[in-house]
Amino acid sequence: MILVLLSVGSAEAQSQKSEKATFGMGCFWCSEAIFQRLNGVTSVKSGFEGGEVANPSYEDVCTGTTGHAEVVELTYDPSKISYDELLEVFWKSHDPTTLNRQGADEGTQYRSVVFYHTPEQKLKAEHYKAELNKTNAYGKPVVTEIVKADPFYLAEGYHQDYYLKNSNQPYCRLVILPKMEKLEKVFKDKLKN
Repeated sequence: MILVLLSVGSAEAQSQKSEKATFGMGCFWCSEAIFQRLNGVTSVKSGFEGGEVANPSYEDVCTGTTGHAEVVELTYDPSKISYDELLEVFWKSHDPTTLNRQGADEGTQYRSVVFYHTPEQKLKAEHYKAELNKTNAYGKPVVTEIVKADPFYLAEGYHQDYYLKNSNQPYCRLVILPKMEKLEKVFKDKLKN
């Protein structure tokens, strides 16, 4: 009986816990829209990480000289969505084989990168990347960086919830909407209602 109570207590503690994950996969407007739809993701913030300049602006990062990547920082409930599932969405929602480029967006700020927050996240990301390369999943090597989380800098307010606020803009219709349609097909069982 004590073991059952202890395991129930652990499950309750687990469901109360939230964790962070940070991914760079090109334009953060696209990334934000994708991760906001996932059940268990409670917060998605667009910002910058991985550079040498403190408190960079969007204009600073766009120069490609600060070293930052456009990223999304997620808060999620691991009892509803696992880090492994987030990694699966990450790798299937962009091209991790192109160095410093996603579609028409080019520069180091658009690189494919996992910023890990724990040693366990690092191991999982490295394992997943190794499996993708071992199975030649993309027909060419995955170039995604896997690095320790740096300070995260929140992007300006107009970048937050961009797709939700601007879904009729041409960029949203031409670039983000097809990614959302793919998300609906590939991950429909993981989406919020």
